[in-house]
Amino acid sequence: MSDLSTVIITIDGPSGVGKSTISRKVATHYGFTYLDTGAMYRAVAWYLQTNDLAIDDISAVEAALKQISIELLPAKNENDDVGVLLNGVNISSLIRTPDISMLASAVSAIPAVRKKLTAMQQQLGKQGKVVAEGRDTGTVVFPAARYKFYLDASAHARSGRRALQLKKRGEAVDEEKLLEMTITRDRQDSEREIAPLKKAENAVLIDTTQLSIDQVFETITEMIN
Repeated sequence: MSDLSTVIITIDGPSGVGKSTISRKVATHYGFTYLDTGAMYRAVAWYLQTNDLAIDDISAVEAALKQISIELLPAKNENDDVGVLLNGVNISSLIRTPDISMLASAVSAIPAVRKKLTAMQQQLGKQGKVVAEGRDTGTVVFPAARYKFYLDASAHARSGRRALQLKKRGEAVDEEKLLEMTITRDRQDSEREIAPLKKAENAVLIDTTQLSIDQVFETITEMIN
């Protein structure tokens, strides 16, 4: 892989497919910056919820966006999530809940939110050497990225992985509800008019249902190398 300074790698796909873990691992391997676009939408969703702002009140949302400053903190290691500062306050642990995940899906369909965060993400990507993870990084945010991957897996496999992750954090999990939320979010993300979840035409599709993290990592790095 030559001219590292210009390289952007995008890894898209639905929730629970392993994007974050794989993206962190790939970023660490190449010494790239890991750009977790989903964390940015979660931060906005958390802000709106905390301030009792209805997401269908567009004028209120647009006004709120002017008050929001988001900073992503590097993950401590390839097993940790990216940290998030919202207006200087660390909300990293507060945005990683199923409820915020669902709200973030709805918030990401709001044009004003999409416009602001996409611009922020593109600005971060100008430096190159970025692994961008999300739902539209290969189609909308970085359509000219050199390497694009789209991860997918069955809804049952994805909700099961999410349930295991939450249990490891000591949280109670309703697995049936989590599966329903996963299916609902898939529908919301795929059917929204603005930047819907879909595979970029030139992205490599990897079904992770029966693959381990290491197997997915090896597949991606082999293709890049």
